[in-house]
Amino acid sequence: MNQQNSNYRPEMTNAGIEASYPVTVMDEFGNKRETHITGERPLTIYVDKREIVTLMTLGKYPELLVIGYLHNQGFIKNSGEIKAVQVDWDIDSAVVVTRNGIGGWEKRLEKRTVTSGCGQGTVFGDLMDNLDDIQLPIPTLHQSSFYSLLHNIREYNEVYKKSGAVHGCALCKGEKIEVFIEDVGRHNATDAIAGHMLLEGIDGADKLFYTTGRLTSEMVIKVAQMGIPVLFSRAGITQMGMELAQKLGVTTIARAGGKHFLVYNGAETLVLDAKPPKKANSRTGTPNENNEEPSLHERRSRAELST
Repeated sequence: MNQQNSNYRPEMTNAGIEASYPVTVMDEFGNKRETHITGERPLTIYVDKREIVTLMTLGKYPELLVIGYLHNQGFIKNSGEIKAVQVDWDIDSAVVVTRNGIGGWEKRLEKRTVTSGCGQGTVFGDLMDNLDDIQLPIPTLHQSSFYSLLHNIREYNEVYKKSGAVHGCALCKGEKIEVFIEDVGRHNATDAIAGHMLLEGIDGADKLFYTTGRLTSEMVIKVAQMGIPVLFSRAGITQMGMELAQKLGVTTIARAGGKHFLVYNGAETLVLDAKPPKKANSRTGTPNENNEEPSLHERRSRAELST
């Protein structure tokens, strides 16, 4: 995502709604308890009076979601193409008016792919279109800085801590979280961050992108389109996600938490300046070369041998 003129902003509503709602539930002891549940609303996007798609969303940042979605789908290249974004929750709709129209609608809409995203994301056109045009910078990521970032990111997840049922995504720089957005699907949160970057003219070259969800092909493509060279998650990665990361040059780090992580692509971009001590084998006292926790089966076997 190239730097854009941050002085221009489309005419926009500010229609964010509550992310969670109080409810009364019964627990396993038969006691009534007060808790919160996560909101979820349909939002149908219309562009120049043409219905495009209906997204299921938390609704906190609907205007950013709409702009980022249109950008990541290839409908727009910059925010200057949009004249107005009007969100109306009375009719669960977002109306987008462009300045000069968008051509090639039929070709774009004739092929629709339902992705593996939570709540089922949708991608229009060929997933592989224009990927050869993406040129990402080669990052340098220090292990010590990455550990600090993982620690700092634990302070977020506001909606998740209150009511659960959401994914969170973050735009990061160094050890700092610059933007953190939650939604019912990780693809929505990603698009909302893309919308924020587009409106504020933020370049992704020196950024990292975090998601609580798995690293699928859709996530890798979107992050690459945003110009971000590093993608990491506490969850795992799919085969197609890894293949596309290799093709596009996205450093992908999965199973990241505490002092543990697995680099699936871009190992050469990491500077290992904070290697944790190797864990000792509980039975022999020797270091565990794989630096992994023993499995439940291994722990039981060792206990039986000890007995």
